[in-house]
Parts: sequence; C-alpha cells; structure tokens
Amino acid sequence: MKVLVYGAGVIGCFLAHALMDAGQDVTLLARGEWKKTLEQNGLVIRHRLQKKTTVDHPAVTDSVKEGESFDAVFAVMQHQQMCGILPDLARIDTPFVILVGNNLSAPDMEKYLLENTKGPKTVLFGFQGTGGRRENGRVDCVRFRDGSMSLGGLHAQVPEESRAKLQALFAGTDYRLTWVPDMDAWYRCHLTLVLPAAYLCYTTGCNLRKATSRQRRLLMDAANEAFGLLKALGYSVYPPGEDEYYQPGPKRMLMAAMVFVMAKTVIGDLAASDHCRHAVTEMEGLDELWRAMRRNRPDLPMPAWEALRSEMPPWNRLHEMYEKTVPRAEKRPG
Repeated sequence: MKVLVYGAGVIGCFLAHALMDAGQDVTLLARGEWKKTLEQNGLVIRHRLQKKTTVDHPAVTDSVKEGESFDAVFAVMQHQQMCGILPDLARIDTPFVILVGNNLSAPDMEKYLLENTKGPKTVLFGFQGTGGRRENGRVDCVRFRDGSMSLGGLHAQVPEESRAKLQALFAGTDYRLTWVPDMDAWYRCHLTLVLPAAYLCYTTGCNLRKATSRQRRLLMDAANEAFGLLKALGYSVYPPGEDEYYQPGPKRMLMAAMVFVMAKTVIGDLAASDHCRHAVTEMEGLDELWRAMRRNRPDLPMPAWEALRSEMPPWNRLHEMYEKTVPRAEKRPG
C-alpha cells in the first residue's frame, strides 16, 4: 500500500522504517538539509536499546504533488506545526489521516479537516512511544518494544473494517497498534507526566541527572494532582489504571524507580531532554492549553504542579536558550 509519512523527525522516521519493514510503499516528507541527507544516504537509524542499525530507502519529497493519492497519511509533527499543515492534509486524496503526537487541540483539528477535506476522510489520532535525536546523518532512536502506537478516534472506537485496513499496514512485523476508544482523554492523561517532565527538564538545563530526589517526588505528585483534575472534569483514565502509578503504594514505587533510571541514564536524554530542548514552542503551547483547562476547576489546588513549574526559567528565556533558530508557533488555520 502507498503511505505518506508527513514529518521526518525521530518519530516519523521510525514510523517510516516500520512501514517499510512491512513492505509498504512509503513516501517520507522532509525538508532542508535533512531531506538531502535522506536522499543521499537513505534513512539510517541506530536502534540504541536493540543494538542494531538499519538503512531504508523511502521515497523522499518536500511537498505533496497535486492529484497524488495515498492509502493512508500519518502526520507526525509537533503540536503547533500540526496546526500549520492542516490545509495540506485536507487537500490530500486519502481515506485515512492519522495525526500523531501530543495534542490538546484534537477536536478543533478534526473539525477543520472534515470541513475542508478533499473527498471523504477518516480522521484518527495516535501517539508513538519513540524518543531520540537526529545527528551525524542518522537517527539515534530509543524504544522499549518493536514499535507501537496508541490509536483511535476522539470519542468512539474505530470501526472494525477501518481497524483491519490500518492493521494490515504493519502485517508481518511486531509493530503493535493499541486501539483507544477516546484519544481526546488519552492525550490529556498522557500529558499528566509529559508536562511535569518538561518542567523538570527546563529546571535542570535539560540535564535530568541534576534532578534531586525532591524534584522527582514533585514530578510524581504533580502527575497525581493532574489525574485528579482530569477525573474531576469528567475524563476517563487511559490506559485504565494509569493513575494508580502516582498514588501511594507499590505501583508508585515501581514508577519512581523508572523515573530514577530515566533521569540518571541516556534514556532520559533521548526520551525527554532532547525533545524538550528542540520543542520549547510546543511545550509552551501545551502548557497554555493545560492552564486554560485548569480554569474550569479553580477550586482544585495543584501545589506540587505549581511548585515544579515555578522552578523553571520563564518561557521567553527558554526560547532564547534553546530555540534561537526554531520558528515560533504558527496560527491554526480557520
């Protein structure tokens, strides 16, 4: 099948590799020097935990040609960048558009695509648990499985026929799709840890090895408070039981051990610090959207969340430190 991966960061590159491993005809949209590197050397990925290197040769483009059609399109961008490419996604001839990445604007994005689309489209949302960095002409990738994506519609289970078609894209590989009936809630639950982790990254100068035991406890307490907020607002917990890892008990002890290992090893660099260093605009935008959501329940204090957030530099200073050459957020179409 013919598949477009729109975005060639670490996550998009690994997704392209997984699809090519399944024998799909993959086009990877990339721009600038990275596009030239992919064309000259192929897609080189060092799978750090698996201790192997792969080389693939997808078709590479910097734009979608008029009239070109695909069996599926995966858009893999930072949150604010996704807002900027919605017109492109709306005009592509494809039955499936899957937006992959952190997202607190999923309902607005779905509305825009459905109202401005070329032909009938199924709009889905996903998240792939892949971290790493691009350097020296290759992707340095960290992942804990053979590849997986949480995937679904905003507030409804994906019909079986559509699930079968998307599952077939990865046939013959160990890449796993986990179907979620409410990705809007899933995204919010995911950010209960992502945002506190970002605050801690920025507090430590994107060097989590400097994080103290007190700061790591604050991170856990902040996530627990965030789950309390979501439940008070009527959101379900996804994955079910995820909130238990931040409440007192053996599951929290396990999560605390995982946070410690991430903070003290290269895993934390590849899974958190590197992304935060290059995604200040995304983290700032998600922080603003989260604060807007909190205003719906001003009666629920979040002292650990605020304490952790207050220790990082202000956003304008973070932009100066980490994003001197990265464009600021684009306005969402419509």
